[in-house]
Amino acid sequence: MTVCATGRLEAIWIKRMKRGPMDCVEQATLEAGKGLTGNANQGGRRQVTLLEREIWAALMTEVGGTLSPSARRANLLIGGFSLSRSRNRVIGIGSCRIRILGETTPCERMEEARPGLRAAMSRAWAGGAFGEVLDDGEILVGDPVCWMEE
Repeated sequence: MTVCATGRLEAIWIKRMKRGPMDCVEQATLEAGKGLTGNANQGGRRQVTLLEREIWAALMTEVGGTLSPSARRANLLIGGFSLSRSRNRVIGIGSCRIRILGETTPCERMEEARPGLRAAMSRAWAGGAFGEVLDDGEILVGDPVCWMEE
């Protein structure tokens, strides 16, 4: 059963290599148990990372910055949808599902991107979330984002 929200997939980024550039794409392939095809991080618990557009905008206001959300180095940017306290919930993006396993904590790269950003992101869930991919499939910018009931 799907619990629809007003969420939308706003952007997709694929990281070619650790500490490498984030390539913005309009569509991507998710592989169950692995993550995004072509992304440097494959398998494990952190297969996909997600960030809320509204939180990023608030962080930029707080630190007086204008950085693109790609500076966060997350794979998926979602809008109109809260990830707060979502550990162990399943999110549907298009026809694919991702189980949220936890919140993403900011690293030193955030401070390199903008002084004060790491501290600002240390609030609960401000750094986004990470999860495991449950289904193979394609996702596209513009896809709906919903919580899935199990």
